[in-house]
Amino acid sequence: MTGPWFEQGQSGRIRLHVMPTKRFKTYQFTLYAGVPLSDADVTRTALLPFVLRRGTAATPETRAFRERLDDLYGAGFGFDVMKRGDSHVIVFQLEVLQDRFARGAGESLLAAGMRLLGEVVTQPALENGAFLPNYVDTEKTTVRKRLEAIVNDKIRYAAERCIEEMCAGEAYRLNALGKIEDLPRLTPETLHAYYAEWLKRASFDLYVTGDTTLDEASALAAESFRLPDGAPGTYPKPADCGSAGEVKTVVERMDVTQGKLNMGLRIGVRYADDDYPAALMYNGILGAFPHSKLFINVRERASLAYYAASRYDGHKGILTIQSGIEIANFERASAIIREQLDAMARGDISELELSQTRAMITGQLRELRDSAPEMIAFHFNGVLSGRSRDADELIRQIEAVTRDDIVRVAERVKLDMIYFLRDGKEE
Repeated sequence: MTGPWFEQGQSGRIRLHVMPTKRFKTYQFTLYAGVPLSDADVTRTALLPFVLRRGTAATPETRAFRERLDDLYGAGFGFDVMKRGDSHVIVFQLEVLQDRFARGAGESLLAAGMRLLGEVVTQPALENGAFLPNYVDTEKTTVRKRLEAIVNDKIRYAAERCIEEMCAGEAYRLNALGKIEDLPRLTPETLHAYYAEWLKRASFDLYVTGDTTLDEASALAAESFRLPDGAPGTYPKPADCGSAGEVKTVVERMDVTQGKLNMGLRIGVRYADDDYPAALMYNGILGAFPHSKLFINVRERASLAYYAASRYDGHKGILTIQSGIEIANFERASAIIREQLDAMARGDISELELSQTRAMITGQLRELRDSAPEMIAFHFNGVLSGRSRDADELIRQIEAVTRDDIVRVAERVKLDMIYFLRDGKEE
């Protein structure tokens, strides 16, 4: 898989993607490490980056690790843990000033940054052959609090619960942060044992942007990352989510004053499919933007929702609708949302909706070139899906999408789940 921005290489088990450029003042390092989503591993995988970020073998104290970042001219370090399709992906990011702006710094900042990232991932701080107990205990608390915070954020909670119910029995139902009930069982020893296993089977993709070359970055990666031998891994094709049966309805009662009406739909089009540009247009016209049908018809004209929007997951091939409504408006809001789905299938799409949506999507794609992290994330979609896309080509495809193309996608969309979070009062 090649792309217009990145040169491709390999360093042991790492797929290397390097963009030699002087456009930016910093080197951007992004490492993706993915394994299949699974019940048994989801919490262990989620906890790993929280523990790994605390320190390395060379700088085991968290304060010393942060001072090391400061010594690299205030390097920025962060991480994320996410699910993409049926993959559970840890992301480490490091941003370091480019060498040409730090004359007299001594060692190359490119080399120092690569070494630091390699230490974080493959040479963590240990005690008696296991992770440091206080780091594990502290970070278990951090993960638990983040999971508990989802319940307090009712918009996010409803979105998570809709997916959980829609994809019951599927790995995709799992939260990327894992499960609270798993945390007490994780110890420094068991987590480190899993870490050793994770190093052997994770798929690693390392991105480097800045004033460098593929050969230079490859040599530095080989020195910095101490991974088990083997070939780079691959990402699994996601399983189909949901069933072809009747629409499922789940009503959950909590202490809320505003209802959360969410719907889950199977769109059956993924990032690698030829109809992906049409699916982007479908989602844009339906609910992704302020001019979309859900916003205009459910929120503005009918005044039934505080918010109404849709989100398309191109890696899984599903679409979700989120809305906040007065609890008494459940039936009316559900009916009007369904009317918008029917309108899409009939091709009831105006030229203004088409032109505004094209402009929004192509504008977002053109803005990618202004941000190294955005270019990296876009390119990784191709690695994850097995089909590399050129941003300029995707823009041309978006501009060529017709109303008939969108209707063809709309005819594949099947409503699978209606989830309603409401108060505990009896009707």
